[in-house]
Amino acid sequence: MNPVPDRTRRLLLAVDAPSLLHRNHHARAHTRHRDRGGRPAWALHGMLRQIIESIDQFAPDAVIFGLDDRVASERRDAYPDYKAGRAEKDPDLVDQLDRAGALLDALGMATLTPPGLEADDVNASAATWAGENGWDCVIITSDRDSFAHISDHTRVLRLINGGINGSPLLTSAHLRSMYGVPAERYLEFAAVRGDASDNLPGVPGIGEKTAAYLLSHIGSMREIWADIEHDEGRSVVAALDAWAEETGARRTGASVLKRLSAPGARDTYEFNLRMMAGRTDLDLGLTPDVPGTPGLLPLDIARVERVVGHLDMESTTALALRVLTGDPASVPR
Repeated sequence: MNPVPDRTRRLLLAVDAPSLLHRNHHARAHTRHRDRGGRPAWALHGMLRQIIESIDQFAPDAVIFGLDDRVASERRDAYPDYKAGRAEKDPDLVDQLDRAGALLDALGMATLTPPGLEADDVNASAATWAGENGWDCVIITSDRDSFAHISDHTRVLRLINGGINGSPLLTSAHLRSMYGVPAERYLEFAAVRGDASDNLPGVPGIGEKTAAYLLSHIGSMREIWADIEHDEGRSVVAALDAWAEETGARRTGASVLKRLSAPGARDTYEFNLRMMAGRTDLDLGLTPDVPGTPGLLPLDIARVERVVGHLDMESTTALALRVLTGDPASVPR
């Protein structure tokens, strides 16, 4: 990870709070750490520690936390099997998920729980807001969903086992290297592939390599469907067979065309696209030109000391006081 400390554009961190809470719950449950009130706090502490470390690395101007609506779900209404098969949540994790918003609000951070939606919708809107307002954006998450928002001004810090310093900061170039598709086609790629973690099956018989080749050599899925509908898929077959000839692989053009032309294939793709696309029009409530607005840094020293101190981890409180109450990198020295 190599954030650039000297910059002129302001920076927004968009944090997938549930993703980080889930990850830290499983990673830190063995500690059984509790706050000063005796309630479970290991996931909350782990999430907050990682965010403070991220702020220390990136020195952002503002931070917004996306939270899931844990009562209603537009996606589940559209598809009752959405995320079916996931294990039931540990009650201690549920308790910390329920308390996360209040803790972050008390700290002076900006939080958004969009009705019927998820943290990834907040990430999508944050990336859009940053682009429209001349800011850069870094999305912090442990999920792949936010890869669809990577662009020239938005990167994704995908948290993995190495923590903040050991996690990749993904750009458009990284995404193409990983999946073979340009960043602007990742959402289409994911819709073709499907997402097992959300229980969304992909187009039957179309693997990642084939999907990536189609999207990088023919164009958008809209163009691919149009070729199938209006020209019997000739361009699809020709591109795939040329690929096979170049690589010495078996010719698959006709079989792939058959799978893409099968009843329900396009419906599956279009449905996944709707389910996976994050909302880009949410009101984030950010007013960067109004000092003291929630989410803007630096934060109030007394609030940081009181709120982080309640988690009863002295080293984290000291780090928070140093990091959260200092000026961002875009402030002239």
